[in-house]
Amino acid sequence: MANDTASQRLHATVTGSVQGVGFRYWVRRQADQLDLMGTATNCDDGSVTVIAEGPTSSLDSLRDVLESGSTPGHVDGVDVRFAAATGKFSDFHEA
Repeated sequence: MANDTASQRLHATVTGSVQGVGFRYWVRRQADQLDLMGTATNCDDGSVTVIAEGPTSSLDSLRDVLESGSTPGHVDGVDVRFAAATGKFSDFHEA
């Protein structure tokens, strides 16, 4: 993630008590403030998948708040991977 102006993709799997507590809505608000595009989706195993695309600094900020301990519910872990952006999203939404 060397170039801050290049669009990148963050793929995070968030585990813990993160469903039914407003977590996806909270993630969307954070992403909107950072001008990120993507989605937050509940998974069958109780985790939430967050996919976001945008500048490196904004993705780093989103990762930091996901790991901050100040989220709705209780986060046990955040597994983050970065890749090239696909341009698939036109906004950030909850799925």
